[in-house]
Amino acid sequence: MSREYPIVAVTGSSGAGTTTVKDAFARMFHREQIEAAFVHGDSFHRYSREEMHKILREQPERKRQVSHFAVEANMLDELEQLFSSYAENGTGVYRHYIHAEDKEMVEQGHRVGTFTPWQALPEGTDLLLYEGLHGGLVTDRYNIAQYADLLIGIAPTINLEWIQKIDRDTKLRGYSQEAVIDTIQSRMPDYIKYILPQFSRTHINFQRIPTVDTSNPFTLQDVPSSDESLVVIRFKNRGSVDFPFLLSMIKDSFMSRPDTLIVPGGRMSLAMELILTPRIEALLESRRFR
Repeated sequence: MSREYPIVAVTGSSGAGTTTVKDAFARMFHREQIEAAFVHGDSFHRYSREEMHKILREQPERKRQVSHFAVEANMLDELEQLFSSYAENGTGVYRHYIHAEDKEMVEQGHRVGTFTPWQALPEGTDLLLYEGLHGGLVTDRYNIAQYADLLIGIAPTINLEWIQKIDRDTKLRGYSQEAVIDTIQSRMPDYIKYILPQFSRTHINFQRIPTVDTSNPFTLQDVPSSDESLVVIRFKNRGSVDFPFLLSMIKDSFMSRPDTLIVPGGRMSLAMELILTPRIEALLESRRFR
């Protein structure tokens, strides 16, 4: 659906690589002079890191209930309200969750694992870009997906996703490998219940597949590089895709199915920009004529 205030949602698991898509959008927005409001899904977690640790120490039986994948551990009423408000009038409130890699905010005095105060979105933006866990969520109570004009899934093969999460959380966030693996295992029921179904609602899925051995993701190993992978890109509406153009522009790309394009991993960013730029332009063009 095209609205006066479009919403683009990038959804994927922790460690999936959704930030790669956000960076591609940032370059696109800068080049096309698009003013976007950026919102990260972690901002809608219900608990700070300290609160999460306290719950697990005092109530270990609640471990699954406080998984960040689960609805119980997130402020989804507030997220749905943000999407609804932005789609209606281009406004809403948001906040930041501070990660260890947020160097600038840490230098400003924010503590890792805490939230900034709620604040209003910037005025006069052209669209909202959400990146997080629940952009395509639908449950008996919530329907976040209905607000997304463009819903993008980032879903690397599961072993690669876990390798990426272990690498990031140990190197950037200070967790032990054992702690990260324990988190992965405890979240699995919520991953199956809340995360996987979203990829059947997306307009486009990007799935990176390694071309090196990742049989045991829980052994210490380097994350496969872009050049050691392929990217499977599936389109919900294949009729809206100019496949001949993409095949001509992306060297060594090919089609595996009528709705699926395969590109070398090193050309993933190029593919994203070629695919997503015209879709964003169409959303904004529709907005201008309303």
